[in-house]
This record gives sequence, C-alpha cells and structure tokens, in this order.
Amino acid sequence: MRWLRATLCLSVVLLVASIALVVPGTLGVGAGVPLLLVLAGLALGGYLGRGTLAGVRPRLGVHLGRYLAVTWLGPAVAILVVLLALDATPAEVQALGGLVGLLAMLNYFLRPVYVGVVAAGRWLADV
Repeated sequence: MRWLRATLCLSVVLLVASIALVVPGTLGVGAGVPLLLVLAGLALGGYLGRGTLAGVRPRLGVHLGRYLAVTWLGPAVAILVVLLALDATPAEVQALGGLVGLLAMLNYFLRPVYVGVVAAGRWLADV
C-alpha cells in the first residue's frame, strides 16, 4: 500500500502548487520572470529545509513530516505551470492555480477507486 501513500503525497504537492499560483494571482501578479524567481526561491528553500520538515512528529495519527517533506515540489510544479502559460494575466494565473487544485482534489477523492482497482486486479490474478 506504499503507492496509496504516494497518491496522498501527490495530492499534497498539487495543493501546494495550487496555493503557490492562486495567491500571486489574487495579489495581481501575472506569469512572468518575477513570479518564476519567487517560486524558484520557495522551491529551493523548501528543498533545503525538507530534512527539518520531515522531522515533524505525527499528530493525531497523521505522519505530518512525511507530507511536509515533499511540499517543496509544489512550487516546482507551479514553475512548470507558469512556464507553460508564460505572460498569463493575474486572473489566468489564479485560474490555473484553481485547476491544479481541482486536479489535487480529484486525485484525493479517487484514492478509494485506486484501491478497488488494485484489489480487483489482485483478485483476478489469483483466479
């Protein structure tokens, strides 16, 4: 079930990427070099601090450190989105962030479907 944990990490990364796009779009920042530099700084800072973030102790049975350690990938994904839509207006950057967040939630809500598909595949393999 390690892959199930990886799907949750993917949802976390996409949600962080969504926030990294929605906030600048809301503040009136369009896609361009300044936004790319800020996102690169966030990604680099998160990458350098991922060991410290991974050391966060579990709370209420949730291993927060496991998910916090991958948050640096969120700004990296946001960089890719900005590169694909260079010169987008602030409203478009905000909308792209919303779409990335929608993908994150779609992945999160499809996790039970993933489990069902894998279980059905294992059952078919045993038959």
